[in-house]
Amino acid sequence: MSAATSPATSPVTTTAPVPSLTSVFVRLKLALLRNGLRQSGGRTVAYILSIVFGAVLAAAMVLAFVLLRGSADADTVAILLTGVLALSWTVMPLFIPSGDETLDPSRLVMLPLRPRPLVRALLVASLVGVGPALTFVLALGAVLALAHGAAATVLAVLAVPLTAVTCVALSRAVAAANVRLLTSRKGRDLALLSGLVIAVGMQFVNFGAQRLGQAGGLESLEPATAVVGWLPPAAAIGAVDSASKGDYAVAAARLLLTAAVLVALVYWWQRSLVRLMVEPDGSTIGAASDAGAKEKSGGSGLLARVLPGGRTGAVMERSLRYIWRDPKTKAAWVTSLAIGLIVPLFNAFQGAGSIYFACFASGMLGMLMYNQFGQDGSAFWMVAQTVSTAADAYAELRARALALLAITLPFTVLVTGVTAAVLGDWGQFPEALGLALGLLGAMVGTGAVTSASFPYSIPQDSGYKNVAPGQGGLAWISIMGGMLAAGVLCSPLIGATVYLHVSDQQSLLWLLLPAGTLYGALLILAGLKLAAPRTAKRLPEILTAVSKG
Repeated sequence: MSAATSPATSPVTTTAPVPSLTSVFVRLKLALLRNGLRQSGGRTVAYILSIVFGAVLAAAMVLAFVLLRGSADADTVAILLTGVLALSWTVMPLFIPSGDETLDPSRLVMLPLRPRPLVRALLVASLVGVGPALTFVLALGAVLALAHGAAATVLAVLAVPLTAVTCVALSRAVAAANVRLLTSRKGRDLALLSGLVIAVGMQFVNFGAQRLGQAGGLESLEPATAVVGWLPPAAAIGAVDSASKGDYAVAAARLLLTAAVLVALVYWWQRSLVRLMVEPDGSTIGAASDAGAKEKSGGSGLLARVLPGGRTGAVMERSLRYIWRDPKTKAAWVTSLAIGLIVPLFNAFQGAGSIYFACFASGMLGMLMYNQFGQDGSAFWMVAQTVSTAADAYAELRARALALLAITLPFTVLVTGVTAAVLGDWGQFPEALGLALGLLGAMVGTGAVTSASFPYSIPQDSGYKNVAPGQGGLAWISIMGGMLAAGVLCSPLIGATVYLHVSDQQSLLWLLLPAGTLYGALLILAGLKLAAPRTAKRLPEILTAVSKG
């Protein structure tokens, strides 16, 4: 036998182990998060602050649950809070800055991935993050308040991860079913409807909280607890409570119901992913020709005649067109308008409201000034070509503020007037309107500054995300920090209102209307003046940040 054919010298073929899809997606999630934080120190600080805030909130909730242990109302608090948490997971990811690339199926269409392993990998990757960790800790605190006895402890060990996984699966399944909601032309009307549903739902929560305060205790919530206790994932927490009371059959039924719903959600999620990745999206067929026909008909003539000329009019027209045409911008506006009107009127119709609730409309609409450049996305480079000095930046920001004020100013006056009419309290109309206009000015002014200081991207290619991966903490710091600054800036108006009421100088309260109007205008002017040089100086950084998605 020759050396060439000797078994001792035959080549040996080895196969490298193939990593599991789940581990690949988890590493991808961590890599996206790590690379996002490396882009700037501000994002790192913002994310760290969001982690610290979440940790403090989780610790406070766990401590509250521990102190609640043994109380007669422990089951009511734990079960209802779990239900509210599940509701938040269902609706909030579609309307607040969140999401990541690993959860967007449109980026996985060309990969040879089977549905079942893909869903498993996406689900595990979804569990990596601050939100799932906070959910897990809150579920742990809930069972700490309810678990008594060996059987309840065993069920608690199963209920905590089951609750967290069900919340995440519920969020992903709903998001997958609505992923084209904010990306198609015909689907944007459904997005607006969803925003209105959220606005109305928040008022039902507000109404329930007020009724609870009037009832004087948690006993009035026992019927709601009995219902929510059978709705997964709150049913898993209810199972622990049933086991503590010796109702082992009910406990087993609730736990099994939650597990069955989890399986159904995963199956729904899988079907949605298959449909999204296989079936074509024909929702925009013919949209291009329709849009061309509308452009030829001269639909922009009215705006061109009403708005001023030059750069101011051009920027205002562009901003107003964003409101009408861009699905996410339109959804944000309609939601803010709806909530700003519903909150004061809902409280006024109950007879327990105050005309000062009209300031809620100013707050909701003023938030739309935040992250002005993010709505442009990658198209911001065209705007950047026209900004070379602080004067150019000031003209750009001023025009954007004027476009926002063209809608928010009359709407604020309308909401304040309607609230006063429902309450029959026209005597406080001037002071309430003055406070509302002052708050609106503070929000617009701080919004200009945060737009220049904390810009972030609003991805347009996915219905999952309202901010690019790694920028979620930055977005929250921008919004919350700006709102806090606006509240501080409004303190002189609030202090003057309180002083005039306490000192019984009712005849001077009407002065708050011109004072609030002038003060709000000065705050807008100051905010634009501060933001303009910063915008011109940080133009490359802003362009990079808003083009990320």
